[in-house]
Amino acid sequence: MTNLNSSVENYHHVIDEMRAHSKKHKVDMPTLVCVSKTYDQQAIQPVIDAGARVFGENRVQEAQGKWPDLKAVTSDIELHLIGPLQSNKTKEAVELFDCIQTIDREKIAKTIAKEMKAQNKVLKLFVQVNTGSEPQKAGILPDDALEFIKYCQTDLDLEIEGLMCIPPFDENPGPHFALLRKLAKEADVEKLSMGMSADYLTATEFNATHVRVGSGIFGARNYS
Repeated sequence: MTNLNSSVENYHHVIDEMRAHSKKHKVDMPTLVCVSKTYDQQAIQPVIDAGARVFGENRVQEAQGKWPDLKAVTSDIELHLIGPLQSNKTKEAVELFDCIQTIDREKIAKTIAKEMKAQNKVLKLFVQVNTGSEPQKAGILPDDALEFIKYCQTDLDLEIEGLMCIPPFDENPGPHFALLRKLAKEADVEKLSMGMSADYLTATEFNATHVRVGSGIFGARNYS
């Protein structure tokens, strides 16, 4: 169970740190994506009340159980899907989310394009890059990223506005953030979603436009 008071304090602390770090390094302050996976409405609402408006969820089904009600009360919330998307969940994902950060293969790109057209809805879209080329991790390989982005833009008419990565947990994230920034520049896309609770300040130095912070706000998760 999350300590509701501490989550609000943590949220303000993260915002203050980001603001100070951005000023110190003379970079734009990123958008904070509050990662609310595994937390219920009762845990999330105080953070919304504190001013948070951008949230991230890993699973479509879990998000369906809490976010329609939360969004009905606070209409300007922006909900990001930051976990892998299965093609059979694309319809529900396009209905609920405002941004999908995890496009990483042709099949999912096609189903998103088809579903956005069917629902007459335009989402913000990011391509996930597997900067560490880890076989167990989702994301397009760096060497294939530019061709895949071009395919999404040209063949599917998808407006890809950013790239996202999750560096290997046991490596210095800096080179991975630098690689993602380089790929974004080459692909001529503006947004960079990189950095989580342990390294969001480092990501800020590499011009992240979005950082994804969960445990740093809500506390350690109980996955039982």
